[in-house]
Amino acid sequence: MTEKDPRQRVERVRGARRARLTPVPDTLTDSEAEATLRAKDERPAPPTGTPGANDDRLRRDVPPHYE
Repeated sequence: MTEKDPRQRVERVRGARRARLTPVPDTLTDSEAEATLRAKDERPAPPTGTPGANDDRLRRDVPPHYE
């Protein structure tokens, strides 16, 4: 890395318990990265092998905290 390359810096935040890092050029922010991880339009992987007796029910079941 040369002296001209932009570097990430640590910023103190008054009243906060943790410091904050400055953004790095050409990277995603935390909120943008999280949005890509939680994309709703992702399709589940296709089933492999022969289906079992409870496969359909297990695919429909959603934990209560997901709703």
